[in-house]
Amino acid sequence: MLKAGPAKKVTIYVGEDHQYHGQSLYSAILNFLFYRGISGASVVRGMAGFGADHHMHSTRIEVLTADLPMKIEFIESAEKVEEVLPKLRELAGTGLIEIQDTMVVKAPEAEKKLTEEPLPALKRQGKAKLMRIFIGENDKWRGQPLHKALLESMRANDIAGVTVYEGVLGYGANRRVRKDSALHLSHDRPIVLSAVDTEEKLQAYFPVLDQMVQQGLVVLSEVDIIKYTHNFANAERRKEARP
Repeated sequence: MLKAGPAKKVTIYVGEDHQYHGQSLYSAILNFLFYRGISGASVVRGMAGFGADHHMHSTRIEVLTADLPMKIEFIESAEKVEEVLPKLRELAGTGLIEIQDTMVVKAPEAEKKLTEEPLPALKRQGKAKLMRIFIGENDKWRGQPLHKALLESMRANDIAGVTVYEGVLGYGANRRVRKDSALHLSHDRPIVLSAVDTEEKLQAYFPVLDQMVQQGLVVLSEVDIIKYTHNFANAERRKEARP
């Protein structure tokens, strides 16, 4: 929780075309900071610059490039910065991370700490837990669809994998039928999110889930992992766009 007093200012420099899991790297970093409870962060797009490779990037027509410098900046307590720094180093890859001492004169509204540090990824075989979340298509969290927010938050908290299913018909605790029909104006279809991971990682994520899901059903079942082909050690690394 950010308070008035000594703090750390963190600045991360990356390229605009750098990618992480199919999305812009700066967007992935911003999502991670958001779902780890950082009090506030901003992204600024540069007009020109060069990095360690000494390639000039500019918006000028004669030096046309899409890989402009991007700066992500946030201010937090030293303890919170230490907590998120290992993951930021992984995300930034060949980018630059700068940390400076600063002083917070007026703190923003306090944010609750969302979760603990993620645990190691799933093994290839063994016991695990299947978590299913039943919500409605119209459910919201902070102005965006709840199912999208849950997907992004689980990704930021290193849940191994999540699938979102869209139902065509169903009802919940309020006994109201939700259906997909051209003649039905509400379009509040049932949504199911399914995730498989270790019990420890899912238990660590529950505080986030309790905060985000106000109405819905969450069930946890024991499962056996028969085959898990995802190469976590290699595939989780950021895929950079090369000049």
